[in-house]
Amino acid sequence: MAIPDAGVIEEGTHVYPVRVYYEDTDSGGIVYYANYLRYAERARTEMLRCIGYSHAKMMSEDGLVFAVRRCEVDYMKPAYLDDALEIRSGNVEIEAASLWVEQTIRRGGDVIARLHIRLACIGDAGKPKRLPHELRDVFLPLLAIRNSKQ
Repeated sequence: MAIPDAGVIEEGTHVYPVRVYYEDTDSGGIVYYANYLRYAERARTEMLRCIGYSHAKMMSEDGLVFAVRRCEVDYMKPAYLDDALEIRSGNVEIEAASLWVEQTIRRGGDVIARLHIRLACIGDAGKPKRLPHELRDVFLPLLAIRNSKQ
């Protein structure tokens, strides 16, 4: 099955494919640790697009953006040049002005990195703002209480 550019929602989890390119690796062909954060950021951006509420819409209609407030990463195994990876995002927990997202980066059946990200919702003045009800509603398929797989 071909996965669209924005990925797909499968059983309460957003699935986004990534290929490891030469620019992502060190001289030994191993992915540089910070690039896992880039993969995860890309996947979260596409997750929003996939559920119908892109960053562009947040900015233009609501005057809001997400900023990473906290990031925890466990690196289990390295990824290598030309690996096909899959970033799975879900188990979303919504708070008044922020949300938590769990992400796993997989190669085949192996989890190679696990991330727990807190995103703060920031308004025009650079201060925290409540998540709009419409934005909260689009996250319903990805909420932690509905999604126990990752």
